[in-house]
Amino acid sequence: MPLVNPHGKDKILKPLLLTGGELGAEKARAGSFSQVRLSSRETGDLIMLGIGGFTPLTGFMGHDDWKGSVEECKMADGTFWPIPITLSTTQEKADSLNIGDEVALVDDESGELMGSMKIEEKYSIDKSHECREVFRTDNPEHPGVLMVMNQGAVNLAGPVKVFSEGSFPSEFAGIYMTPAETRKMFEDNGWNTVAAFQTRNPMHRSHEYLVKIAIEICDGVLIHQLLGKLKPGDIPADVRKECINVLTENYFVKGTCIQAGYPLDMRYAGPREALLHALFRQNFGCSHLIVGRDHAGVGDYYGPFDAHHIFDQIPQNSLETKPLKIDWTFYCYKCDAMASMKTCPHEPADRLNLSGTMLRKMLSEGLDVPEHFSRPEVLEVLRRYYAGLTDKVDIKVHSHAAGGK
Repeated sequence: MPLVNPHGKDKILKPLLLTGGELGAEKARAGSFSQVRLSSRETGDLIMLGIGGFTPLTGFMGHDDWKGSVEECKMADGTFWPIPITLSTTQEKADSLNIGDEVALVDDESGELMGSMKIEEKYSIDKSHECREVFRTDNPEHPGVLMVMNQGAVNLAGPVKVFSEGSFPSEFAGIYMTPAETRKMFEDNGWNTVAAFQTRNPMHRSHEYLVKIAIEICDGVLIHQLLGKLKPGDIPADVRKECINVLTENYFVKGTCIQAGYPLDMRYAGPREALLHALFRQNFGCSHLIVGRDHAGVGDYYGPFDAHHIFDQIPQNSLETKPLKIDWTFYCYKCDAMASMKTCPHEPADRLNLSGTMLRKMLSEGLDVPEHFSRPEVLEVLRRYYAGLTDKVDIKVHSHAAGGK
């Protein structure tokens, strides 16, 4: 049985990253183009377009695709797409550009020329409407809402040519992988069914339990961590990488899981982001996505299992990648084992419940962490990280939960 097909009607990966002589020629041409600066989120989206992670998109969305994605989770041609992929700029910049112009896409932080785009459309959006539909709130305290509200006044749309993957290949050598690379690894391993485990955190015992459930069901697991920007207080990717390495080396059967990373920023869109996570994992070759408690959530904006329910609310043929819905997991003292709400009959007082907020407080203050919450090798990596911080970590952030939060 082959791996799942890439997303879209053509069922083939569509990487937009140029190479060789074509890359040199297009970069030289782009040197004379007017520049449009990219936010960190937009740069990550452009790289995903480049490596085929956002197959079948050919560029940043026009108005009809934006509207369809926001309101109905599908583009104008009917392709399922749960979160709009857009590029914005200032009104002044938009007024200086004409339909048909080619522009150079430049990362605003590094100044690197990342690609080019032919402008097919310029349009303005109701940002609050997008936020209410995608994030279920337009409260600017929500980090995803703030991101949208801080966008430029005008969206630019059109096909892109991608020149660079930024610093990801060098900064995260060994774990940053393209969809073509993960698919080849799965095929080389003889895997047909692969579950993706989404994470932006170090893996503790609950996360380990989720992944091992998936290993029992599938041929293997892709531990797929986000390498782009998070919010203050979250653990950086290099620390997470080390935590995952020591965990898998000591507590997993060799050859059952692969650690990799992808270049997006978190949107914290909860259920909608769970759908996007499944969509691009399909492009990476994964047949399943582990969906635990409050997947991609933040604060109290989403119910604990809203990300489970949303997969039941979309048309059945929307995605080939299917959710592995797993209940809240924890260590139970009476069961003397890891368990979930479906398997443990005991009272809440018998369960070890420790939020990410409390864990960070304990680690930053050098306090003891309860046994059974995390493997000692993982805690050792985290203790070294917190001991090396020059500034106290802001612990006033949301608590993390298993399965992506």
